[in-house]
Amino acid sequence: MNTTTQNVHGSVPRHVAIIMDGNNRWAKKRFLPGVAGHKAGVDAVRAVVEVCAEAGVEVLTLFAFSSENWQRPAAEVGALMELFLRALRREAKKLDQNGIRLSIIGDRSRFHPELQAAMQAAEDRTAHHSKFLLQIAANYGGQWDIVQATQQLARSVQAGELQPDDITAEHLQNCLSTAQQPLPDLCIRTGGERRISNFLLWQFAYSELYFSSLFWPDFKHQAMREALADFASRQRRFGKTCEQVAAQERTSCSSNG
Repeated sequence: MNTTTQNVHGSVPRHVAIIMDGNNRWAKKRFLPGVAGHKAGVDAVRAVVEVCAEAGVEVLTLFAFSSENWQRPAAEVGALMELFLRALRREAKKLDQNGIRLSIIGDRSRFHPELQAAMQAAEDRTAHHSKFLLQIAANYGGQWDIVQATQQLARSVQAGELQPDDITAEHLQNCLSTAQQPLPDLCIRTGGERRISNFLLWQFAYSELYFSSLFWPDFKHQAMREALADFASRQRRFGKTCEQVAAQERTSCSSNG
């Protein structure tokens, strides 16, 4: 089951999810085409992966392309698809060498068959790694994820495997595209906007939110370390009082010697 990770004060998040926003504005500020910002953003991805892996984060999920991004100009979408294809082919070897498993979540049916094949090849190449997971959300939307999960449950009901009144939050959660992973502890959004834009809607129920004014290409090692430090300073209560959490922390410290 995909469970909520009840990290307390001073902890490292098991799962970090990032909305990589500001690529186009970064490029515009430099009088460059929008795709230049996306290319520059690849370096930020590498930096964030390095920091998270060093810190002991288990899962890093990056919102690369939303189901709404198809509405962007055709030339920009085409350039993004080409960049995605090249990055998959170039980075898969590096991920494998560094012990990082790659997983891609979202509806792949709309992507070109060549890109779908590259996705599968990259996943297959890194499938044997288990210490750190890099999860890319491509043609993903939180509403889509919940809908496809409910469709799975509806088929189970139709087949007589499950009764409607027996459906629980756990059942639905286990049908989401992130079902095998811990729920996100920390959601980061760059670019100055303060919304989650249809990303991991169910999964973010108890996530800590962190907003950075930096455009994504500028969000490198130090910025990621600051986000993790901010998370470590927070007290996560999950509906409990501050006093209950403090007592739980004291008990945990005592039992650990």
